[in-house]
Amino acid sequence: MDSSGPLTGLRVIEFAGLGPAPHAAMILADLGADVVRIDRPGGGGLDLLDGERFLLRHRRAVTADLKDEGQRDDVLALVAQADVLVEGLRPGVMERLGLGPDECLATNPGLIYGRITGWGQDGPWADRVGHDINYVGLTGALHAMGSADRPPLPPLNLVGDYGGGSMLLLVGILAALVERGASGRGQVVDAAMVDGTALLAQFVLSLREANLWTDDRADNLLDGGAPYYATYACSDGGFVAVGSLEPRFFAALVAGLDLDEAWLVRRDDRANWPELRALLTARLATRTRDEWVEHFEGTEACVTPVLTFTEAVDHPHLSARGSLIDGPAGLQSGPAPRFSRTPPRAATTDPPESVTTADVLADWLAFTDGHPT
Repeated sequence: MDSSGPLTGLRVIEFAGLGPAPHAAMILADLGADVVRIDRPGGGGLDLLDGERFLLRHRRAVTADLKDEGQRDDVLALVAQADVLVEGLRPGVMERLGLGPDECLATNPGLIYGRITGWGQDGPWADRVGHDINYVGLTGALHAMGSADRPPLPPLNLVGDYGGGSMLLLVGILAALVERGASGRGQVVDAAMVDGTALLAQFVLSLREANLWTDDRADNLLDGGAPYYATYACSDGGFVAVGSLEPRFFAALVAGLDLDEAWLVRRDDRANWPELRALLTARLATRTRDEWVEHFEGTEACVTPVLTFTEAVDHPHLSARGSLIDGPAGLQSGPAPRFSRTPPRAATTDPPESVTTADVLADWLAFTDGHPT
């Protein structure tokens, strides 16, 4: 299929699922990989969340009953020609279908077999069900999020499913591909959301070990505890984000709000934080969000608007970069990251092209290393 991007020529098989597995496959496809999705008869379940159709961009889709021996063998024939396999099913499901790592690596010793689950492929909780909130909660990360006087606040499903999940799966897949270039051998990538979330928290863990972070919510430098790194309500009900961490940025905030310069020193004493928060709360409530944004334009105070998704798509910076794209079918993210020579494919709302295993196999057999034979 037509392609562009740094992963052009890479062949990926994705087994239908929800959440981080299709998200990872979407990114591989955005970057040029030829991703073929194996759907179950009746669909892969994405009809439950119509908006997730955007995760299926740049795909071809094959419908196969994996419990049927003949259709499973057809899929194994594709596995023999693939570089990467992505699956997000519960541990043991692929094995029961006869498509586990042993069978697939026997068919294709160079295959990178990428697996994404919440708890991982082994460990006492490997067979448990769960969702993002459970995985993030177990690692300690969820306890650190939210207000001091309320229960912990889930960070959407960005930290577990996508940050610790699909993104770490992609790191593992790409690292395994690099290693395969030297060894010629494939391997299994076991990406667990609990592992990835813990890894994302390393900076906070480092602060904690240095006695610069407590286990109390909203009591620390980056969790809303510091009054100069927090959000504030404005007169119109909107919010601004204040990120004046460094002394010179805080000095710009002090100047912009006409505060006493004594705060340049006083802020370093945590005992003064409640007083400073009350002062900032009162000052920032005197104007609208957009008035404050205009007021701080061109300064280093790090005061920016807190936008809704609807507003964000029209922001001049995000619009110029195509970070968010609002088309006739709805709002979606643009491809990322950027490359100087091999740009990713443009975002699309086209549904996956329906093909057969024979179609894909004929296509793949006509190419070697991504180039016509």
